Amino acid sequence: MAQHFSKRTPLVLAFICVLPFARPFTVIMQDSGGSSGLVDGPQTGFSMNKDGARTEPKEQEAVYDIMRATGNDWATEIPDVCRGRWHGIECMPDKENVYHVVSLMFGALSDDTAFPTCDPTRSHISRSITKLPYLRTLFFYRCFTHNPQPIPAFLGQLGQTLQTLVLRENGNVGPIPSELANLTRLKVLDLHKNNLNGSIPVSLGRINGLRSLDLSGNKLTGSIPSISFPVLNVLDLNQNLLMGLIPSSLGTCHSLIKIDFSHNRLTGSIPDSISNLRDLILLDLSYNHLSGPFPISIRNLNSLQALILKSNSMGPITIPNYSFIGVRNLMILILSNMNLRGPIPESLGQLPNLHVLHLDENHLNGSIPSSFKNLKHVSELRLNNNQLTGPLPFEREMVWKMKSKLRLNNNSGLCYNAGSGFEDGLDSSIDSGIGLCDSGKPGSARSVQHLGTLEENITGTINTSVGTVHDTSNFVRSLQLISVVLMILFSL
Repeated sequence: MAQHFSKRTPLVLAFICVLPFARPFTVIMQDSGGSSGLVDGPQTGFSMNKDGARTEPKEQEAVYDIMRATGNDWATEIPDVCRGRWHGIECMPDKENVYHVVSLMFGALSDDTAFPTCDPTRSHISRSITKLPYLRTLFFYRCFTHNPQPIPAFLGQLGQTLQTLVLRENGNVGPIPSELANLTRLKVLDLHKNNLNGSIPVSLGRINGLRSLDLSGNKLTGSIPSISFPVLNVLDLNQNLLMGLIPSSLGTCHSLIKIDFSHNRLTGSIPDSISNLRDLILLDLSYNHLSGPFPISIRNLNSLQALILKSNSMGPITIPNYSFIGVRNLMILILSNMNLRGPIPESLGQLPNLHVLHLDENHLNGSIPSSFKNLKHVSELRLNNNQLTGPLPFEREMVWKMKSKLRLNNNSGLCYNAGSGFEDGLDSSIDSGIGLCDSGKPGSARSVQHLGTLEENITGTINTSVGTVHDTSNFVRSLQLISVVLMILFSL
């Protein structure tokens, strides 16, 4: 994947996740829903050592079958799966002090993980999973990579209890079974990076409580169905083969904070209904075949912090000056290679929180707006490969801060004014063809700075939008704090 940002970019986001995430993969949620008969509280977890406590026998046998199916033949050596302190197995007691399996997690997330591993050459999902009537979380990571198999339809039988289903990077093949729509209590469905094909089942729209839907990194075809998820926060369909229009029904998913449809084959314009998504933080529609006009509806997205539309040949179109009036929280704006024409809007220089701005590989003309000198937080600016002219509006300190992350090359008429401070201290860099405005030889005098290829990513305190959450009561509020920028890096 292309890498676009620098490790040294001082971007500490206000929505960095503050949850105690253990792994950057999924959201494990526990719900004390009234009908379960389980007792939530301090006893939840792996240490079930009370006198008289025991695992329900049928569930223990089912767990043995499931573990054997993943290549863990030693599983029967565990005398009591709930009291064995295995981190991949989580249990909770009922009022009779009988423990029930509520979470199963398989796959080596790191070298030091305590989750049971999988044998990728012979692992499969055992039907005995349907014998766990209290199961809330089911997680398989890289378990079937050398033994590809379809997602079993019998998982739909877990509809009374299952809240989190993660089958991530397993090499699963075939279509998404429509039976998954029977998982009506599901909050997280993560099928990232398999080899799934076929269309997205319309029946998934029956899962009204879904909070996170990640079908990215597959080979899904067809169009995005016109379905509405009233409490959905994360919708990730990137890196598939999806075609057709972005459905206007997307605007009814009012709780969305992340939309990633990048790297597909979507066509048409961005629907105006997207202006209804007032909580949206990330919108990534890059690398599609979207057309104009420029989506002025984004000006209503006052929570938006990252907008990525690059590599959609929407033009020839201009950027209306009022397009960004309402997005003052915007931190990342990527509009590269979109066949944009005309001048750069002055309003872009009035975004006080902007850190990264890419307008390169377009046909923009005129001068760089004088308002750009107000972009005090910008640490990466790409204006290269356009038709810009006139003097640079930047102060010397701003240029020094960006250094090689400022790219101005391949603009025929840029220059710097005498006394601007660019004459001193920047000569040692490779000539970018920018000279003194009054020299009569723009392009032949001293250089501002060569702005070469940037090959690093923003890191630091940024995390992903998925992890381990054990309290659903604050889920939506917590998820709004999650950093989504790392997702951007993996989708550009």
